[in-house]
Amino acid sequence: MNPNVNADPAELAKFSDLAHRWWDPESEFRPLHQINPLRLAWIDGLAPLAGKRVLDVGCGGGILSDSMARKGAQVTGIDLSVKALRVAQLHALEAGTSGVEYREVSAEDLAAEQPGTFDVVTCMEMLEHVPDPSSVVRACSQLVKPGGWVFFSTINRNPKSFLFAIVGAEYVLQLLPKGTHEWAKFIRPSELASYCRQADLDLQGTRGMEYNPLTRRYWLSDDTSVNYMIATRRAP
Repeated sequence: MNPNVNADPAELAKFSDLAHRWWDPESEFRPLHQINPLRLAWIDGLAPLAGKRVLDVGCGGGILSDSMARKGAQVTGIDLSVKALRVAQLHALEAGTSGVEYREVSAEDLAAEQPGTFDVVTCMEMLEHVPDPSSVVRACSQLVKPGGWVFFSTINRNPKSFLFAIVGAEYVLQLLPKGTHEWAKFIRPSELASYCRQADLDLQGTRGMEYNPLTRRYWLSDDTSVNYMIATRRAP
């Protein structure tokens, strides 16, 4: 791998090893399948996707990319895991999803190639897995058109998130494979907001995501203490 690429080889290997299970709703990726309708509805409610040109940064196996294309968007999904991209491409073929394409390219390289191209950019569950999240935020800002929307989701860094997102999710409830996350890489909302301001992205709103292990149900709330999403817009 190019040493200048903003990616952790160990993180890429981790998700590449699981790539064949991306579209199994009972696999390690079950939480992504369960939260996808919630985050899709929030994104579409703020920035209606039909007819828009959309970029999904860190798309993995294409769960969000595919659903945005089904909303009528023209979607490009990018990732640096070749195995995950192949799974995404195969699923699009098997499901007959039109309006979606996948590329192996970093956000930074695509920003240099296609600045100001997209109406909407999404970067979900990725920032906590890269060495320099602020670099990804800058690239997302460069990729979106002036006035366009950029959405991020990640995990807060505090004692509660260690208890819930690592001890609870990975070890007790086993919702995710052990070692999926590193607490030190979690990002406080204030830190992410700072990255966004430095990249000329104006904060438009935040939503937290909560989970009840008894009902096995996720929902959006105002509690951003663990999982959260933020919506931003590029300055016109």
